[in-house]
Amino acid sequence: MVSKKTTTLEDLKQETATAVEVAPRTPKKDALGRSQSVGKKKNAIARVIIKLGSGKITVNGRSIENYFPRPVLQMIINQPFAVTNREGQFDVQCNVCGGGLSGQAYAVRHGISRCLDMFEPELHTALKKAGFLTRDSRIVERKKPGLSKARKRFQFSKR
Repeated sequence: MVSKKTTTLEDLKQETATAVEVAPRTPKKDALGRSQSVGKKKNAIARVIIKLGSGKITVNGRSIENYFPRPVLQMIINQPFAVTNREGQFDVQCNVCGGGLSGQAYAVRHGISRCLDMFEPELHTALKKAGFLTRDSRIVERKKPGLSKARKRFQFSKR
C-alpha cells in the first residue's frame, strides 16, 4: 500500500522494495526424506520419487539403460542433475505411462526437475533458467471431419 507521505518516484520504489520481501521457500520431504512429483509431456505421465543415494535411476522397475536404450533419451533424463551439479547424489524411482519413449523421457525429466525443486528450493533458479520446470503444453491436434488428417486435405479437383 502507498502511504500519504509518498511524493516522489524514489519514495515509491523504496516502499515497494520493502513490501515485496519474500519468505524463503522450505523443502518439501516426507518422513523418509523423499520428494515426489508428477511430470507430463504430450500423453506421457511420470510419477517421480527422489531421495539421497548413489545415483540409481529406476523406470517402471527397470534400469534406465533397459527402459530407454537410446543414449539421447538417457541424456535428457540426466539433464536436471547436470544443470544443478548433482550427478550421482540422488536415487530416482519413477512410474511412467502413456505416450511414446521420447514423450516419456521428457515427462521423467520434468518430474525430476520438480522433485529437485521441492527437495532443494535453492536450485529453483537454475532449473527455471534451463526451462525444465515449465510443462510443455503442446499436444497432438485432433483430426477434423472431411480431412485426411488434422490439416491435410484431399487433392482438389476442379472438374
